[in-house]
Amino acid sequence: MPDDSSAQLTLYDAFLLSYKQYKTQPACIYRAGGEEFTVSYEKLFADVLLLAKAFRDYNMVKGSKVFLLSDNRYSWLVTDLALISLGAVSIPRGSDTPAQEVEYILDHSQADFLIVETSSLAVQHADLIASRALKGIFVIDDDQRQFLPPTILTYSQILSDRNISPHDVRTVLSQGRDLRPNDLVTIIYTSGTTGLPKGVMLTHANIMHNVVHLPSLIAVSSNDRWLSILPSWHIFERTAEYIALAHGCCLVYSSVRTFAADLATYRPTVVATVPRVWEALYTKVNSTLKKSSPRQARLFSYLVNIAAAFRRNRRILRKQLPRFSRPNPLADLGRRGWAGIQMVLLALPYLVARKKLSLVQEKFGGRLRLAISGGGSLPAYLDEWIDAVGIRIVNAYGMTECSPGIAGRGLDCHVFGTIGPPFPLTQIRIADDNDREVPPGREGEIQIKGPQVFGGYFQNPEANAKAFTPDGYFRSGDLGRRTLSGELVITGRAKEIIVLSSGENIDPTNIEATITRFPFVQDAVLVGQDKKGLGALIVPDVEKMREFVAEKMDQPDPDPEQILQDRQILERVKKEINKLLNTRTGFKSYEKLQSIHFLSQDFKLGEELTNTFKKKRHVIEQKYKDIINRLLK
Repeated sequence: MPDDSSAQLTLYDAFLLSYKQYKTQPACIYRAGGEEFTVSYEKLFADVLLLAKAFRDYNMVKGSKVFLLSDNRYSWLVTDLALISLGAVSIPRGSDTPAQEVEYILDHSQADFLIVETSSLAVQHADLIASRALKGIFVIDDDQRQFLPPTILTYSQILSDRNISPHDVRTVLSQGRDLRPNDLVTIIYTSGTTGLPKGVMLTHANIMHNVVHLPSLIAVSSNDRWLSILPSWHIFERTAEYIALAHGCCLVYSSVRTFAADLATYRPTVVATVPRVWEALYTKVNSTLKKSSPRQARLFSYLVNIAAAFRRNRRILRKQLPRFSRPNPLADLGRRGWAGIQMVLLALPYLVARKKLSLVQEKFGGRLRLAISGGGSLPAYLDEWIDAVGIRIVNAYGMTECSPGIAGRGLDCHVFGTIGPPFPLTQIRIADDNDREVPPGREGEIQIKGPQVFGGYFQNPEANAKAFTPDGYFRSGDLGRRTLSGELVITGRAKEIIVLSSGENIDPTNIEATITRFPFVQDAVLVGQDKKGLGALIVPDVEKMREFVAEKMDQPDPDPEQILQDRQILERVKKEINKLLNTRTGFKSYEKLQSIHFLSQDFKLGEELTNTFKKKRHVIEQKYKDIINRLLK
């Protein structure tokens, strides 16, 4: 196995090299107070030096643990890089983290310092802050000019002297040079879909493995513009930002609310986000078309289906679909021959479809050369839809514990319907219950070994004992299988399997993805553990539900107050969903829904959802326990 060059570098080294090489190029575009700001690499470097100097004046040193409670903003990036330059260990979370989690992480991590995004957030956690013996408390933005005790300092106070001497520069630079690849950079407490959050300890070497090896798989260049939408503290977004900065790219901070508009305004070349955002975009495009012109919507759907069919047959012809066993040569030849015939028949319609669908690409800014999907499994229908409209999708697989990259369908991988091969220097095995590797095509737990894999959870020997196999592989808890050519396919999550009272094991992933294809479904959770059948808790879009009822049930103006309780409507929706959950589309007979229930409120980030929109099933099942019991008597 070749040497890992990332083992010799730190994140600070990478930032310093970028500053020297790309001084005048834009590093970041962000909005604040209704204004837009563009920051060069030189300005970013100066801001990092100033903040690092200020932190050092307040006795923040290498190894200091710093709890950073903030959402995406330019100051988050500056703070993160300043902490890295000092060798301090960041413990980041979003501002919407529930108070009980803030308390748990603050105590469990043994944080020395606390940085809070706004004064109002500091006031919100005032009692907790006052009861902890912290060495320093800082507020990034004194947003409401609220009264803060003298023990809490704002950034405007600690940065009042913006002069930095040559000695200050030498001091900060020398501290950066004292960093070692195996030094701890961050402790990221996973939001956790089960139980208490665990502190994932990541070093420079862990993260730099991805920073060094992933760019070639997506052909990153200094001309790229990245649109950033995920929480900066989440390792997927954070590593994407480090990769962008290491290659002189420009980061544009967006949000879920402004994402669609920002695609058109800033015309990014790269977008990295989670499947939930692509699902929302898919629904928005189709719903907007249907609302403005049902005829145009049908035409669009027809063109997408033509493009998808042509590309599917082309992949069959080129052997670019996953193979789990060696096919019969004659049968394979016949299948490829039939695919070629269909391609000929579809060739002209496909040319028309490509031309028309290029208008969709314009809604993404017209320059998007690739979209990276990570932080969760991308449903097959969505993967195919994005590809059909002409956007190159890089379907990636990772975990916080792996910094996060494990495998990905980069530009060098053409086997569709997979996650792609393992990233460089990464070993993946599919293992049975006894940690023995199974042959290609067989399902098992995905286990990982590589330089990006973390060393363990902070102060959690019990979790660490469970996390690794005796021979040092990290147990992902995800289920998957390998193709004959080595690509990975995710098949489910071992801990999320629903077991019916009849003993049938059901992976909820594909069923939930199918339910959310309906425009009136914002989210859905499959339930049925130890029950006779399956049910679904559905978060509806009431306005789109009214449109569905008016169209399908001939009720021109249904009452929004009653629509979610009407038994006839519930039965009709269940029937429509079950039409898609049939054996022809790969579902088992016992995977149909027995009952559904419409929830009156959305799932909330930090409560029922993690910050990458994964569902906390144990929280949802506990919260709606009575409803589930009535639903599945």
